Amino acid sequence: MSTVIRKSLLQLVFSGAFMKRWNDRLRPMELMEVDKQAHKMIVVWMLLSRVTKDMDLQERLALVDETIEGGLFDYFYRLVITDIKPPVFYKIKANREDYQKLTQWVLPQLKPRLAPLGDEFWARMTAALMEPEEKTLSRRILMAAHLYASYSEFRVLRPFNALDEEMPEIEESFTSRLKTLTDIPGVTELLSGDNEFARFAARAGQLRFQKRWSQTPRVPETTVLGHMFLVAAYSWFFSVEAGACRARRQNNFFCGLFHDLPELLTRDIISPVKSSDASIGELIKQYENQELERRILAPLRSGGCQDLAERLGYLLGLSVGSEFIATVRESGPGGAEVRHVTEDELRNAANIDELDPKDGPLLKMCDRLAAFIEADTALRNGINNEQLHQARWRIRQMYEHRPEVMGIQVGALLADFD
Repeated sequence: MSTVIRKSLLQLVFSGAFMKRWNDRLRPMELMEVDKQAHKMIVVWMLLSRVTKDMDLQERLALVDETIEGGLFDYFYRLVITDIKPPVFYKIKANREDYQKLTQWVLPQLKPRLAPLGDEFWARMTAALMEPEEKTLSRRILMAAHLYASYSEFRVLRPFNALDEEMPEIEESFTSRLKTLTDIPGVTELLSGDNEFARFAARAGQLRFQKRWSQTPRVPETTVLGHMFLVAAYSWFFSVEAGACRARRQNNFFCGLFHDLPELLTRDIISPVKSSDASIGELIKQYENQELERRILAPLRSGGCQDLAERLGYLLGLSVGSEFIATVRESGPGGAEVRHVTEDELRNAANIDELDPKDGPLLKMCDRLAAFIEADTALRNGINNEQLHQARWRIRQMYEHRPEVMGIQVGALLADFD
């Protein structure tokens, strides 16, 4: 299988790590676009869990597919129009003709990097971005998640801008627009804030405060939250390229989006520490799982969010020991039973929606690719230190003797960075 994913697409997805948000306001820290996108898509996952609760399998898969892809379309659009302030953009969006003129300028900026994904992908993206109105259910879910994630950022910087006369108006805009979306299950809970559903959404956003590679100078710096979005996006595109069924590619996206959630409780422990000794790695994993159960999953269950707790458990591979193990869920006498599968099974007999498959090796590859991009970008930006060189070299070595993963020619892709 030839690789259609190119270096340019990986770098485009990563470029949100450079984009500063709220850069006309006093901020206690830099707020970055890639972090906001991660928080937005976490909230999308939460809202989808409510919206699709009573849908049949195919209806649910179709909506989730449309929503994930719509979120990626929005992100690519945002990467181009980053310098347009939101109030100006919303005024443009309110006028269909003006919005379509802007979009007709945006699309050619993206096409060179996205064209390898195929004509069908490009046609869907063009159709979605040319339509300014938020009419479909997927678009309205994305808007609600976008407003919540942006409002979360606003609450971080609000205390530092108490004398800014625009702040009350901005806050009113967020709350009033969210209230128009309360017919979407879950939005009222998010607005209330006094429930476990909302508390989980808020906790997840705190991962923007945790820097990766905290002892290694880098440009740009990345956070655990932003890294999770990178892994999710890479997982989606590689899953599509690998011919994954809809359930599998959706599980891969959301597993990428949550794979470092335990670091909310343990901080970012670098790979050399985890792998320095098998017993240390196992001890860290046990502690992560204990804290995840005590501080995340148990409160979700007791707070009426058993569905979220159960789904997180599957995505994070708690019953099999790791999120990086390939699994399916089969019906058994006691309900759905999680079973480990081989890569060959996953690419063939197990690659069906009804088995709810999830890749392990592909997700691990995307996790490493994201780390590779972080190290490579910093080196190209003139940050020359031994840790970054070692990280880049180590990841290359991992795929020197195994250049293909789930049909993806990762060795050739890494060679493109020479």
